[in-house]
Amino acid sequence: MIKNKSTYTVVKCFFLTVIICCFLTQHLWGQRDVSDEVIGTPYVGIQYGLNGTGGDLADRYGLTNALGVYAGYKTKGNWMFGLDGNYLFGNDIRIDGLLDNVKDSKGQYVNTSGEPGIVLLFNRGFHVNVSVGKIFPILSPNPNSGIMVQLSAGYLWHRLRIETQEDDIPQLQGDYRKGYDRLTIGANTGQFIGYSFMANQGIFNFYGGFYFQQGFTRNQRDVFWDHPNEQVSQDLRIEHLYGFRVGWIIPIYKRQPKDYYYN
Repeated sequence: MIKNKSTYTVVKCFFLTVIICCFLTQHLWGQRDVSDEVIGTPYVGIQYGLNGTGGDLADRYGLTNALGVYAGYKTKGNWMFGLDGNYLFGNDIRIDGLLDNVKDSKGQYVNTSGEPGIVLLFNRGFHVNVSVGKIFPILSPNPNSGIMVQLSAGYLWHRLRIETQEDDIPQLQGDYRKGYDRLTIGANTGQFIGYSFMANQGIFNFYGGFYFQQGFTRNQRDVFWDHPNEQVSQDLRIEHLYGFRVGWIIPIYKRQPKDYYYN
């Protein structure tokens, strides 16, 4: 069950994108037989990754999801150049004692009515990358499929999202939250190895494999926002994300002459 409205919105938009892409692929672009030739074509796609964390990031967050979209161009030499954006989200928070100074002597959050309040913690972020990769037609049904290797570099942003739901907890409202949200920004690099499949005909084009991402980031909240027992170093952080990623590739073929068009 999705408990967070922002996550629900992103997931809803993601599946709406899937439906739109299905429609466009079927009705706006022709299908093409690629069984005997290496083709050059623009493409768009959607992807999902399940991430573990390492390095400095593992001190804050655990298992993290990533939903993304991407676009690029595949050359006749099986090189792939692309741009992708990914939304990061999860609820595996590992920051011990983060909100201890907000709790009362019983370890509870207290709202303005003097009643126990509910506080939910989530990790949120995104990264945007440019990438270059190559497909090696090994164990493939056609020369456009095979082992795919990819390198990427880009921008990484993440923070802790604090939700008080219907409770009004003054210490966690407005700018006070900035003392706890661990806003962190920097550059990232990544590597991917997997398998890319392009159907001889049709829309079933996908890829899957393993990736490893490195973030080189710094905390963005200065001393003004740090609470006395929550000061955070602004030294360089080395953050790792790694896991399995799958994606659906949608080549944008030009319509072929009617005599060669496949239904």
